[in-house]
Amino acid sequence: MRPLLSATLAGLGAAFLPLSALLPAQASAADSRVERALKKLDPSSRLTQVCDLKAMEAIGRAANSYRPDRAVIDAVSNPAVSNNTVKGKGGAFRSKGKWYQFSFTCSTSPDRMKVLSFDYKIGSAIPEEKWNDYGLYR
Repeated sequence: MRPLLSATLAGLGAAFLPLSALLPAQASAADSRVERALKKLDPSSRLTQVCDLKAMEAIGRAANSYRPDRAVIDAVSNPAVSNNTVKGKGGAFRSKGKWYQFSFTCSTSPDRMKVLSFDYKIGSAIPEEKWNDYGLYR
């Protein structure tokens, strides 16, 4: 099981919110804590976590009705990793108590600390009876 950045960030208070949703002063402090937590992860876990965070931010900023509070890029299926790029069709994000599948391509800096590009396409809602199969929760 991969380490959860949100668990590493316990006490941050906004670990499940896109950092862009915080006030500027809070974002600066949170960014610093997130960066320190990411640096503690092995490169593979860091790639996954930084793309999870970017998925929440990108989907939350888009002109749609979704307000993600959690994203997992490897929920439904394992993505393909090549160098500093991860690509998959089995990501999932939670919005307003429901989970939705998404496909994506996420490219990061060589240290895997910053997302350089992130493209995604939202799929259908994941039926609640499948949530346990994918390790998803309410």
